[in-house]
Amino acid sequence: MARKKASLDFEQSLADLQTLVERLENGELSLEDSLSAFENGIRLTRDCQSALAQAEQKVQVLLEKDGELTEEPFDTEQPE
Repeated sequence: MARKKASLDFEQSLADLQTLVERLENGELSLEDSLSAFENGIRLTRDCQSALAQAEQKVQVLLEKDGELTEEPFDTEQPE
């Protein structure tokens, strides 16, 4: 359930960020509102980057070799 919530949070943050960018690009905001939107956009960007970094870490596969754990990147391609 937590993974689904995190995914929804990421998707919502990304959608909110896209909306903010569109509003800023359209020039429909006052200077004060633009600054507020920019600050919110920075926060959303950091949230998205953090979520992506956490996902990347979870995708690492840990293998034990010679008594030590080594990391290998997750391979999304299926073996033939």
